[in-house]
Amino acid sequence: MRGEPSCPKCGGRVRAPGLFADAWQCDVHGAVHPLQPVIPPSVDALNVVVRRAQVPVWMPWPLPVGWLFTGVACAGDDRSGGRATAVACTGPGPLGGMGEMVLVAEELGVGLGARYAGIEGPDPGPGMDVEKPAEAKVLAAGRPAPLWHVASAPADRAVFVGEALGLWLWAVVWPDQSGLLMYDELVLADLREAGAEAELVPCGALSPRLLGV
Repeated sequence: MRGEPSCPKCGGRVRAPGLFADAWQCDVHGAVHPLQPVIPPSVDALNVVVRRAQVPVWMPWPLPVGWLFTGVACAGDDRSGGRATAVACTGPGPLGGMGEMVLVAEELGVGLGARYAGIEGPDPGPGMDVEKPAEAKVLAAGRPAPLWHVASAPADRAVFVGEALGLWLWAVVWPDQSGLLMYDELVLADLREAGAEAELVPCGALSPRLLGV
């Protein structure tokens, strides 16, 4: 695990603000909101991101049967707050085997969702065809949120993207057949509003997906 901030778009090294730049800088992508080091999942780690976040921290709640919280990531610094969050969950896939899901909430242009989706970012671009009906729908903070399947994503995962509370909502699921989970009208809670319930989140081992593996 890296112990320093990195670029949310490519995982590369970033330079802290200084005399000649007032934002974190990536040599490839310029000014970015830095992705903070990912730490092992725990209620404390989740609370750190929840307190920092300026965007939702989405989690299926209640979690599907047998599923565990397996990590959280945040892009942003102490000055800007969290401008993107990613929550990983792992559990039995609908067709057998293990499934993994990463839910990302982010502001326009941050690029964290596109990175986990494995597509050219920073935003969905032509991979999100809103002229067609949405293929999936979740209930996000009590409001219906249609999600479109991104066909240009790598074949090993299923990627869905839409909008919730005025921000991008990405759902990236491995393997691709576990994307069937997204057709069950998943209920998502913003953990910033969860209060004491967040203390009840069951934790598992860190998902390598959050590390870009």
